[in-house]
Amino acid sequence: MLIAYWIVTGLFCLMMLAGAAIEIFAFGKSVKMLYQLGFPEFIAYVLPITKIAGVIAILTRYSNTLKEWAYAGFFFDFVLAALAHYFSGVPSPIAAIVALVLLMTSYALGKKVYE
Repeated sequence: MLIAYWIVTGLFCLMMLAGAAIEIFAFGKSVKMLYQLGFPEFIAYVLPITKIAGVIAILTRYSNTLKEWAYAGFFFDFVLAALAHYFSGVPSPIAAIVALVLLMTSYALGKKVYE
């Protein structure tokens, strides 16, 4: 169970860090995509920072409260991203759905392993 938790959590965290890197290094494309999805430009500044902070909170397990808030924040991020993709007609919401499945699996396994 512990190995499964770390595999799923590792994949999830890699996915979030890759997303943050893309949002930072391809900033112009990121802003354009967020605009097409109906989000304001300032989200492009906040999103990669919060993804990195969330990954740190989940991996370090420094504070249970921070870890829970990170999971909750990611949950709302992916649900809103999937809905934004679906309703805007911009490319498929598959990445958000995959991330949501990984997130929920990581959370459930973490509860079984550590609590």
